Amino acid sequence: MGLTASVLAIDAGNSKTDVAVVTADGEVLATARGGGFRPPAVGVETAVDELAEAVARAYADAGVTSVAHVSACLANADLPVEEEQLAAALHARAWGTTVEVRNDTFAILRAGVAEPRGVAVVCGAGINCVGMRPDGRTARFPALGRISGDWGGGWGLAEEALWWAARAEDGRGGPTLLARTLPGHFGLDSMYALIEALHLGHIEHGRRHELTPVLFATARDGDPVARAVVDRLAEEVVAMATVALTRLDLLDEETPVLLGGSILAARHPQLDDRVRELLTARAPKAVPQVVTARPVLGAALLGLDHEHARKEAHARVRAYYEGG
Repeated sequence: MGLTASVLAIDAGNSKTDVAVVTADGEVLATARGGGFRPPAVGVETAVDELAEAVARAYADAGVTSVAHVSACLANADLPVEEEQLAAALHARAWGTTVEVRNDTFAILRAGVAEPRGVAVVCGAGINCVGMRPDGRTARFPALGRISGDWGGGWGLAEEALWWAARAEDGRGGPTLLARTLPGHFGLDSMYALIEALHLGHIEHGRRHELTPVLFATARDGDPVARAVVDRLAEEVVAMATVALTRLDLLDEETPVLLGGSILAARHPQLDDRVRELLTARAPKAVPQVVTARPVLGAALLGLDHEHARKEAHARVRAYYEGG
């Protein structure tokens, strides 16, 4: 049918995928949702096969077979070499003439800014930070966990809370309410019982993330250990943001700092206040704001950037997703 649409936008996270087919003037022709994107677990080709199901539905609804440009923001594209490998895999599907793959954190950043300029810190299951300027310069971190110097994210916070609670119960550490609230969440009466249940698989490994809200609730109740963990997360968020601003020579310019992901978007008062306090001290011209827009909007805007679309096109696609 020819190139009747300009951009295929893909935002693929660990748990779900959103795609959109967008015209050059910003009209959203079709959208679709698919499952998670997990190349490390299932392999690149199988992961792309799962993307293909959502793309096929969107293309059928839009009445197109191809686009000018594929803008894909993908989880697990943590290194440039991984972005290149995934871009090659997507290009082989012939969904578009050109393909650009970025880490999915870039989608959250672009969704929250009027132009491709700013820094985003995302804290959900893990933690990551990226920054960009209109001239194409970017700042990023490997974001591969402790081996790349990371601390934080839902999984890391749950593990930290368990560590403090276990030591409190057996005497190696000081007291903390976490020793009661963490096992209590699962209806258990001790950390020993929780440790046993986790180790033997009586509680599924994936349910550990449920302990992160318990940590924040315990911090709100005034527990000093839980509050210290939350404060440490704020330090990590601001450290990443400040380094990214410095790398991009934006530290002395008024610059958006976007806060996204389930943990930062929840606006936990202690965490939110501490992040803003530290940013004021270390990056006084940073303008922090929470991003709640769907990340696929950012993928679409990045695609329109690539196609040098007019500002009206950007406004139109943003209005579609934000209801403006």
